[in-house]
Amino acid sequence: MAFSMHSHSGQFCPSHARGTLEEMVQQAIKRNMTHLALTEHMPRINVSDLYPEEVAEGVSISEFIPRHKAYLQEVLRLRERYQKEIKIIIGFEGEWITRQYGSTIKSLAHDPAVDFFIGSVHHVHGVPIDHNAQLYNQAIRLSGGTTQGIYADYYDLQLEMLVELKPRVVGHFDLIKLLNADPGRSPKEYGKVWKKIQRNLQFIVEYGGLLEVNSSGLRKGLPEPYPGRIICEEVIQLGGRFTLSDDSHSTVHIATNYERVVHFLETIGVQEVYVLERSDRHHDSERKAELFVKAVPLSVVKAALSSE
Repeated sequence: MAFSMHSHSGQFCPSHARGTLEEMVQQAIKRNMTHLALTEHMPRINVSDLYPEEVAEGVSISEFIPRHKAYLQEVLRLRERYQKEIKIIIGFEGEWITRQYGSTIKSLAHDPAVDFFIGSVHHVHGVPIDHNAQLYNQAIRLSGGTTQGIYADYYDLQLEMLVELKPRVVGHFDLIKLLNADPGRSPKEYGKVWKKIQRNLQFIVEYGGLLEVNSSGLRKGLPEPYPGRIICEEVIQLGGRFTLSDDSHSTVHIATNYERVVHFLETIGVQEVYVLERSDRHHDSERKAELFVKAVPLSVVKAALSSE
């Protein structure tokens, strides 16, 4: 069985993704996936948090909540339609831009239709750090002008999110490396940053979160997925658990580079990954379904990929 706990569609993320939600589900079925988490980006709540292209396109902040509601209606329809072919888990990607977003994420997660959310950080000092080099450099300046400074601020902000939300899945743990001039450089070389990474990982392990191994780093040109080898080895030492994600933004991203990710995990000694599984026992429209964690041998994922 193959699966992804993180995906987006152009239907509900029109500024930076492609394809409809149904096309994403159909492609996941073609790629021999047994589980797919649909996790569109959460509604942002401040005009200042719009991306440059959204501002240029005249996007209104008032569009986001209605779009999120439409997303939930559509994903419920798709889960019913494709229930015999794939298990769909309904979620969203939480955006921890400032502390103000904590209450919004909790409110969105309270909806009975929502199974879980991904806890992610895409901004430092309110500036996107994975969008383009100009914005990344702006965030560096706000962090004191050094790479060590922005890394430290990123992991401190991530800890705020983790403590407040305790997300079931932690998204692209080391996303901060994407636009770094030397993204493959060991975080151990950034002084106090490594201790902050260890602190955050320890907290995730203690509350039982899953750290996604996200293949999108590879398709964006990084030598390793998120998180990199050194961080993954630390997770193993701490007794942590991994899940798999392709962070797809179009149908062509579904399971892209999964073979490389499986090989990467094999080389560091990972023998199993974990998927979120829904139980519909005692579930109705007013109550959430039970969600539990299921172990999947890495060899089973590998076999599923090779049998396509």
